[in-house]
Amino acid sequence: MSDVIIGIDLGTTNSEVAIVRDGQPHVITENGDPILPSFVGLSDEGKLLVGHAARNQWVLAPDRTIKSIKRKMGQNVKVKLGDQEFTPQEISAMILRTLKDRASRELGMEAKKVVITVPAFFNDTQRQATREAGEIAGLDVVRILNEPTAASLCYDPSHREMRRVLVYDLGGGTFDVSVVQSQEGVVEVLASHGDTALGGDDFDDAMLKHVADQFQAEHEVDLRANVVSRARLLRAVEAAKRQLSEHPFTRIEEEFIAEKNGLPLHLNVELSRQDFEELIKPWMDRTMDCVQRTLDDAKLTARQIDKVVLVGGSTRSPIVSRLLEERLGQPAHCEVNPDLVVAMGAAVQSALIAGTEVGAVLVDITPHSLGIRCLDYRAADGHFGMPFQYRFAPIIRRNTALPSSRSEVFSTIHDRQDIVEIEVFQGEAEDVRQNHRVGNFKIEGLAPVPAGNQIVVQLDLNLDGILKVSAREKATGLLKQITIENALQTITDESRAHSRQRLDDLLGLPGGRDEYVDDDEMTDDEFLDEAAEELTAGPTMPELAPAPREGQRETVQARALLEKAERIREKASPEDQTELDKLMQHVRVNVTDRKWDALSKACDELSDVLFYLEDA
Repeated sequence: MSDVIIGIDLGTTNSEVAIVRDGQPHVITENGDPILPSFVGLSDEGKLLVGHAARNQWVLAPDRTIKSIKRKMGQNVKVKLGDQEFTPQEISAMILRTLKDRASRELGMEAKKVVITVPAFFNDTQRQATREAGEIAGLDVVRILNEPTAASLCYDPSHREMRRVLVYDLGGGTFDVSVVQSQEGVVEVLASHGDTALGGDDFDDAMLKHVADQFQAEHEVDLRANVVSRARLLRAVEAAKRQLSEHPFTRIEEEFIAEKNGLPLHLNVELSRQDFEELIKPWMDRTMDCVQRTLDDAKLTARQIDKVVLVGGSTRSPIVSRLLEERLGQPAHCEVNPDLVVAMGAAVQSALIAGTEVGAVLVDITPHSLGIRCLDYRAADGHFGMPFQYRFAPIIRRNTALPSSRSEVFSTIHDRQDIVEIEVFQGEAEDVRQNHRVGNFKIEGLAPVPAGNQIVVQLDLNLDGILKVSAREKATGLLKQITIENALQTITDESRAHSRQRLDDLLGLPGGRDEYVDDDEMTDDEFLDEAAEELTAGPTMPELAPAPREGQRETVQARALLEKAERIREKASPEDQTELDKLMQHVRVNVTDRKWDALSKACDELSDVLFYLEDA
């Protein structure tokens, strides 16, 4: 036990400490919580507070509390804590010492050696400051490890073939993106770019400004003028940001947050995910620029990246995964908890230094995407026109860590529509008929309002594969839900029809023709003919469509063009493949950056080349 080395992720917002036990990395918890908030404070009596106690005090006494000290590491400055001044290294040492003590209690002996992680974009001064903080905390810092390298260690770097992983690390106060190459246990950062002053803190500040401006316009009171009101508001928008990662709407409610003319004022405002994404667009654009610069520095194309890995709590916002998939052409992975993956990777590196064998990290994930059927004004070939009735809208995506709770918003398409059917499917195909139906129910009695009535569909999936599906009319709160057992069970092609019939029997549904036939039983033209007949005959279920987004039409058309380019590329010459890669990347960049005019031009250029290659 004398050679035990702990691993610490010293984060801007949160920090963690981990060790390897029985060949697996474990983040050490305190009262069941693996996270130590990176807050330091002094109580009224002058007692040092670190972690949750300091964060709780920060709302009431921000002048005696310090947060986000990581952003000042390497700077020749001092910060005030009450009436005392400290260097950033000293404040960080207080956090490290708390984690050291936590690990010592877990180990039953004093933890002396440590691997501490830092952003790959940290300069030498910042790295040295981190090492000094560890020494002040009484630790022997055996290695300063890049955070993306640590994260990649949790995604099995021991494979024999060479693999390149793009690690997108968006934390509370810092951001960097790195391309990590690994083979047979050797891990190397090929290129890295980022910003040590970009992260979730900036998103919080943008939300705070947005809400404070609304409150001031309504009440003529600026919540930012009072330190306590501002701190309460900041804590509220932080919680709202987390809610918007999983749900399309959230509400911020703070009672007695201010007063005017001797009367109390209360805060009650709703925020949507779309509003939030518009607020953070400037910072997201900067991160995408960093992604492209990192690929350029590594002299790689998006096609040469084998896996995309998400690190940092701020990557939970769906816009991150969406933009990366649009830019790189593949889904991002977050099977290992983005908040804990760096600490776990630091523990893996610590164990390797100590000569301990480490196995692959085990996580519980959903092996298939889960979502619902909805309408889409797009035919099977990707072009807009007649409503396509078999669109699969994933809500919980494949490889999501369990347990998971996600919701998305959909809209009715008819005026005064009073009923919708929620049909839940499991699979990856965009055409829902190629996926497996796991259950359905109806929500009736909707408000008699124009088309566009918003329905929030939420999926809650636990470790046992039990799925709870709920649909709520946002305007009235009308709610209907069902519970589905064994939602994670894989259904073979041979047993699919039988399983569907059994499910219908269990749910008490009437028998009849199974309309969700396999793709090889009906041609695309037959699909569209049948859809046209059903539309002519009258309204069909479900009459829901995804809530529209700006540029949705352009994005769909671009993706269809990219799919076509992928097929043609496989048969093209090496020279033509290089040209296609360049044009395809140009399309992806403009989709990600939401530059619709430039996207149209890029699509035209790609279409011209594809036309030439098709005729060749």
